[in-house]
Amino acid sequence: MSHDRTEAGFKRRTRVAAARERLLAAVEPHDRTERVPPAEADGRAVAGTVTAPAPVPGYDRAAMDGWAVRAEDTFGASDRSPAVLAPTDGGAAEGTEVTPGGAVRVHTGSALPPGADAVVMVERTEAVGGELEVFDAVTDGENVGATGEDVAEGQRLYDPPHRLRPSDLGLLKSVGLTDVEVAERPRVAVVPTGEELVQSDPDPGEIIETNGLTVSRLVERWGGDAAYRDTVTDDETALRDAIRRDLDRDVVVTTGGSSVGERDLVPDVVAEMGELFVHGVALKPGHPVALGAVEGTPVVMLPGYPVSCIVNAVQFLRPALKRAGRLPADPPPTRRATLTRKVGSEPGVRTFARVEVTDGGADADDDLAEATPTRSAGAGALSSVALADGWVVVPESREGVDAGETVDVELWEALV
Repeated sequence: MSHDRTEAGFKRRTRVAAARERLLAAVEPHDRTERVPPAEADGRAVAGTVTAPAPVPGYDRAAMDGWAVRAEDTFGASDRSPAVLAPTDGGAAEGTEVTPGGAVRVHTGSALPPGADAVVMVERTEAVGGELEVFDAVTDGENVGATGEDVAEGQRLYDPPHRLRPSDLGLLKSVGLTDVEVAERPRVAVVPTGEELVQSDPDPGEIIETNGLTVSRLVERWGGDAAYRDTVTDDETALRDAIRRDLDRDVVVTTGGSSVGERDLVPDVVAEMGELFVHGVALKPGHPVALGAVEGTPVVMLPGYPVSCIVNAVQFLRPALKRAGRLPADPPPTRRATLTRKVGSEPGVRTFARVEVTDGGADADDDLAEATPTRSAGAGALSSVALADGWVVVPESREGVDAGETVDVELWEALV
C-alpha cells in the first residue's frame, strides 16, 4: 500500500498545481508527423512553418459588379458631366481588352480585362443608346482586388504549434495546398477497471461502465486518438498486463480503482511497475486521483465516481494530452455570472462546483448571467455534470463563495 495513504484515507493531499506540474514533467512531446489534406486537418497542430505557394487572389479581379475601365478615361466625371465610354459586353474570359475610351462589363470576382486598371460600380453608370455614361471618376486600382491582396506568394501563414481551425482550412485550400504536415494525434489508452462494471443490463451489485466511454470521447475532442479498452477486473496481474500492453501509447489513463480500499489496486500496481508521483490531490470532487509513469509512459489514474473522473480528466489528462501532442493548452472559456446560492468549500482544497447558467432577470445586466449550483452535487451523480453548463472553481484560499458574488464559470464542455 502506498506510503501516502492508510485504510482510513490519505495522509496528505498534493495541491492541484503541484500535481499537474509533476505529471507534465514526465510527459515527453512526441515528434511523429503526417501529411493530411486540409479537409482532414481540423484541430491538428501544424508540424512546421506553413507558407503560401500561390497568391490569393491569383489574378487582378473585379471587386464589384460594374464596368472595367481605364481610370484616366473617367477623370472629371460627375452626375452633371458624365464621362461617355464605348461599352462592350465581354470579359477577360473572352479575351476582351479595354481600349482607350472603352469599358467592359465585369462581375464581382471576375478577372480584370487587359488594359483596365479600375472598375466603376454598375449603379454609377447608365446605358444611353449605344454609349455608357459614367457618373463617378475612379482612381487606378479602385474596386479592384489586386493579385496577392489577400495572401502574398510565399507569405508565412502558420508556425507550430498553431492548432488549425475551420477558417484556417479554407485558407490552406485557397492558396493551393493539397496537404499540410501536422503532428500526429497523441495516442491515449483508456482502461476502465472494476469487477462490478458491465456494458449493459446490470444485475444487483453491477454498474454500467460509463467512465471509459466519457473519457475516450473527451480524448478525441481534445485532439487525441483514444483506444477504449475492455474493462479490466480488480486483479493485480490483469491490471499489470493491461498497463504493459499500452506502454507504447503517449499516455495511459485508467478509470476506477484509484482510492484506498481493498480493491483499489491501480496505484500500487503502477508503483511496483514504475513510479507513483502523486496519490491524493487537494481537490473536490475527486481527491483520490493518482499520477505516475511506467517505463517513461505517463499513467493518469482517475477515480471511479463519474464526476470525480471528469473533473480530474480536465485537470490532468487534458494538459498531459496537449503536451504529448504538441498542442496549445488553451485555458477553458469562461462566462461571468452572478452566483444564486452559496457554494461551500474546505480550506486548502480546490472545489469545482457544478452550475447551470441562465440569462439574468429583467433587472440584471444584459451581459451578466446567473449561475445556480446543481442540486445533485455528489461525486457519483453523473447527471450533475451532464445537466450542468460548467463549474465554478473555488480556490484553496477560500472557504466558499457567497450568493450574489460575481464568478467566472468555466465552460468545460466547450474545451477542445
